[in-house]
Formats: sequence, C-alpha cells, structure tokens
Amino acid sequence: MAAHPKNETEMNYQQAEDYILSFTDYEKIPGIAYTSANYDLRRMEKLLQPLGNPHLGAKTVHIAGTKGKGSTAAMISQVLITSGYKTGLFTSPHLHTLRERVRINGTMISEADFAALVTKLKPIVEKVNDEAAYGELTTFEILTAIVFAYFKNSQVDFQVLEVGLGGRLDATNVAKADICVITSLSLDHTEILGDTIAKIAAEKAGIIKPVCIVVSAPQVDEAVEVIEQACRQQQAKLIQVGKDITWHKTGGDLCHQILTVRSKTKDYNLTIPLLGDHQMENAATAVATLEALASIGTRISTQNIAQGFSQVNWPGRLQILSREPMVVADGAHNAYSMRKLVESIKNYFPHTRCLVIFGTSCDKDIQGMARELKPLADNIIVTTSSHPRAASTSTSVKEFANLGIKVDVIENVAKALSKALTAAKNTDLTLVTGSIFVVAEAIEYFTTKAASVSH
Repeated sequence: MAAHPKNETEMNYQQAEDYILSFTDYEKIPGIAYTSANYDLRRMEKLLQPLGNPHLGAKTVHIAGTKGKGSTAAMISQVLITSGYKTGLFTSPHLHTLRERVRINGTMISEADFAALVTKLKPIVEKVNDEAAYGELTTFEILTAIVFAYFKNSQVDFQVLEVGLGGRLDATNVAKADICVITSLSLDHTEILGDTIAKIAAEKAGIIKPVCIVVSAPQVDEAVEVIEQACRQQQAKLIQVGKDITWHKTGGDLCHQILTVRSKTKDYNLTIPLLGDHQMENAATAVATLEALASIGTRISTQNIAQGFSQVNWPGRLQILSREPMVVADGAHNAYSMRKLVESIKNYFPHTRCLVIFGTSCDKDIQGMARELKPLADNIIVTTSSHPRAASTSTSVKEFANLGIKVDVIENVAKALSKALTAAKNTDLTLVTGSIFVVAEAIEYFTTKAASVSH
C-alpha cells in the first residue's frame, strides 16, 4: 500500500474522505477471508486508546444479522430520540454519501466535523500502521473509530451500532453492548462467514457480551441452537421474537402498515411507514429491544414507541419512487430477501404486470436471486451499478439464461430506467432490485428528474 503523507494540516471534507478510502476497503473486495489475520480487534483498541476509548462511553445497542439490521436500528434509534435521548446511529452501507452512515438524532455528521475528526485521527492511524503489530488498519476500522469519537465528543446518551460484516471480528465489536440484537439470519457472504446457517450464526453471535440482554428475531432451528449456546456461555438473557414477543398485522396501504406487537406485559398498536411483512418482524424485534432497554432503567413510554415508529425513515427498502407509472426499489441482495420481496410485490400489486431491473454485486448468489425472480420474469433488464464490486451483466445474463429467462441488457441504471419507463403503461410496475448500489442510482435518477422539473 502506498505510504500516506505525514501532513497534519486541516483537511477539507473531500481530502478526508479520500484519505479514509485510500486504505484497504473490504466492502470493495469480494470474498476476503474472514480471519483474525485480516480482522484483528486489537488494531481497533490501539487506535481508540489515544482517543480516550470513546467506544466505552455511551449505552450501546449492537445489531448483527443478515437481513433487517438497518431497518431495526433505525426503528430503535427513532424511538430513543422520541424518548428524549441524544442518540447516535451508525449503519452501513450508504446510498449516496459516506456521511449517511453516521447520524445523531437523525442528522448526518457535517462535512466540517468529519474532516476535523479525520485530521485528528490521521497521526494516530499512521502510528498504528507504522508499528503494524496486528496488521494495517482498514477503511471500515478508521470510519468506526471516527464514529466512536464523534459520538463521545457529542456526548450521546445512546449509540445504536449496526455490524458491518459478521460480528465476532467486526470493528464495532470493541463496544460493550448493553443489548445485543440478532436479526434474521440467512445465507449471505458465504465465502467469508461460512456456508451453513450454523457457521454464520456463530459469527453473528460473536457480538454477545457477558451478562448482556440478547434479542433474537425468529431464526431457523440450527441458528437458535447456536445463539442459545452463546447466551449460556456468556450468562446472557435471551429474548426470542416470535415466542416471547409476537405481532400481527391489522391494516395498511401503499404508504404504511398497521400492526399490534404483543409482549408479556402489554400490547403496542403501531403504524410504520415501511412496507413488507419482514418490516413487521423488524418492528417486533425493535420493540423487544426497547422493552429490554426499559428493563435496565431507560425511560421509554408506550407513547414514545408509537410515535417513534410512525416517524421512522429507511429508504431503499420497498420504496415507492414513482406512482404513475409505479416504480418500486428494494435492496434485496440474496435469495432469501429476494423471495420475501417477490412475496411482497405479489401481495401489494396482485394483478400488475411487472418489469424488473436487476443488478447485483459479484460476490452474491445470483443464481438464487434469479430463481426467486422467475415468477416475475416476463420482462427483465439486467444492468450494473458503478460500484467497484458490481457483477458484470454477462454473469447475471448467464444465470437467467440457465433458467430459460430472456433478458435485455442495458449497461447503466439511468438508461435502464429510462427504457423501462418508456415501455411501461401507467398500470405497470417497474421493480429495481439486486443491490443497494443499484437502488441508490435509481433514487438518484428520480431525485435528479424531480429537481429538473422543479427548475
């Protein structure tokens, strides 16, 4: 790796972002081995020590899982904000800017704060890397340290942290969580985390800390066994959603869902502006987490919970981008989430002709996703995002062809959307899916279009 210039002058935002992105970025490298040689938490500890160990300050909710981490984190964070707590939220990946990942009370970190923190961190990063006792720091590790420092400087009451990858060796796992949450587990990143649900569950359960409270979304039996065993080893209390806390839908439309979540002590009547059955599972998981926080002294009322849920915002998940013609974007990127997405589309749009725009990352189960999309497969356009990890269109075309599905190929998302919208009738649905990066470019397309119309 090229040496970084030892220049301690104040950086601007672009320089700060470029500096962070100049390190090894495993988000852009498919299939990097998930071992302590590549991910060593002692590097994080060495980086955080000179900053006064900022990760240990605030009360912490730590969230791992395959699906639903971000939505669940957004729900928990919003309720804590509504309850009057200053709340930091760290999520990944981002749709448009790195700054989206780091929020306090819903507001992104400013460019000035980001640049100032990178400037302060740079000499410490270089010292840790010069010593290289535990390998060199990565982009995600440096970003995580910035997050902890920002939350400490801002004196947040809570930090809600979404795991970047796995759990056990993830940079966020230096935090001492009060509540650990494990959302729905399915096969994803199999070449990194393992090729069975049990292996993946073991990596995710690596976030469980001694004597904490663990909230688990409904899981398949082999994942339940692994999570229960980890809880026994750490003497952690386990709350199982679907067993200790349940939910059922009571209404909804294309703007929101209405549901009742029932715990052992009370019923919560909630409205969430997020679509899809999986979001109700995420909501129940978030309620279980909030009840666990209340049990350790956090003041959260039933009214705070209802208000927080009604205000939650989490774009790129069953998001309606246009109504005439209807365009929906969803970042489903493995076979399980694609199956759930197809179920939701059939549920919300039962008699609608569907045109699919599909693009994904090269390390994903394209065959599995193509198989799940087959019921919607009258019209599929294969495209690619500008992300370095994007799968080539030829790879996706091959998987669809193996299933007997003909596709059109359009090399970028904006052109794919333009073609789909020209071909679509007002009664048709265009679905954009396969990766959060393709979805981000679709959102950008409509934002740009709206801006040009308003001018």
